[in-house]
Amino acid sequence: MSSDNTKVAGVTYTKVDKAYFDKRQLTRAAGVWGLWGLAIAAVISGDFSGWNFGLDVGGFGGLFIAFLILVVMYYGLIFSIGEMSAAMPHTGGAYSFSRSAMGPWGGFITGLAETITYVATTAVVVFFSAAYAQSVLGELTGTELPGWVWWLILYAVFVGLNALGAQVSFRFALIVAIIAIAILLLFSVLAIFSGLFSFDNLFNIAPAEGGNEFLPFGVIGILYAIPFAVWFFLGIEELPLAAEESHTPEKDIPRAGVWARGTLILTGLLVLFLNTGVLGAEEIRVSGEPLLDGFRVILQNDQLAAVLGLMALIGLFASLQGIMFAYGRNMYSLSRAGYYPRGLSVTNKRNTPLVALIVGGAIGFGALVLIDALAALGAEGASAVAGAVVLNIAVWGAMLAYGMQAAAFLILRKKLPNLKRPYVSPWGVFGGWAALIISGIAFVGFLIN
Repeated sequence: MSSDNTKVAGVTYTKVDKAYFDKRQLTRAAGVWGLWGLAIAAVISGDFSGWNFGLDVGGFGGLFIAFLILVVMYYGLIFSIGEMSAAMPHTGGAYSFSRSAMGPWGGFITGLAETITYVATTAVVVFFSAAYAQSVLGELTGTELPGWVWWLILYAVFVGLNALGAQVSFRFALIVAIIAIAILLLFSVLAIFSGLFSFDNLFNIAPAEGGNEFLPFGVIGILYAIPFAVWFFLGIEELPLAAEESHTPEKDIPRAGVWARGTLILTGLLVLFLNTGVLGAEEIRVSGEPLLDGFRVILQNDQLAAVLGLMALIGLFASLQGIMFAYGRNMYSLSRAGYYPRGLSVTNKRNTPLVALIVGGAIGFGALVLIDALAALGAEGASAVAGAVVLNIAVWGAMLAYGMQAAAFLILRKKLPNLKRPYVSPWGVFGGWAALIISGIAFVGFLIN
């Protein structure tokens, strides 16, 4: 490795030789459907758990309005990211966009925010997957395992699965994404024809002072609900991280992002209305397994519901795969660029950043154990609060990363007007500003809640 150094904006760059990159190779394995599957897989668990905490702070009306606001934000973000990833198809994704626009420190802040987002998001999905798995196991066998055992098993299995290589990762993500969508559609059909759905159930949370039936906690509830409404969509922005593992990233990443966006809006609306309308907003506002609770009420058979709950786990497993892929590639790219310790970017014989996967998993597991232990010192039933806490950490990192990416898009439009852009955002600078402003509002909402 060469020892030649260059200093830029207070950051020292070290020149490296070919051997450095030979140890950090990735393999191109994904087409547009593989990328679509990865995007769906990364997000779909948000339809199974987590979103319902928004009912607890905003009521149905607050959560629904927050959902609509985020539809605008995510379209603006996905269009902007699609343009940047087509012009700069690097695995660094968000951090590389921000570095090009704002220099090395802008890149570092964005990359670090994404690391926090994806490591915390993986921990949240592990938390809810464990809750679902324990409920199913308890119903079918009467066996109970400690939470930390489930977490350890889930991290070990999915780190191992991701270590098998990009082709396996993309194929698995596509298969489980399709199965997860099928499960949500099955629930929707059962909910519609069960006769249990009622619009009154959407608004059965007693209004607080200053609230009403639609907004039981007032207008401020919309702001408080945004971090939980994000759970319907968080993770779709990871697609640029697969740029160096996609056959034609400049074409496929923008297309996959838009198609996945439409799919997730549909599934999110089905769950928001039907899951809440069957059970009642009051009944599921702090549930750790709202979809499984819905199956129980519809089927009136706990064991049959548990079997369907076992199928519902596939949706959570889909996101474990997709989000773990994201934190692995994010940490890999920041390590390869010199921001993180270089050992994190060394790939195994299947060209997968195994070290980054293990380290990210260890951090997430440790955070779950710590937060759960602290929550246990509080009120009874505080375990569910632990999941909400980690969820909020993930959303905080996401909003910071989104704002930085939107700013990078706007800066690059001015800074590099002649940059070759194979894909151009149909919303233009409006999309960038929409993503920047809404993510900023959501960030403030997180801080004051």
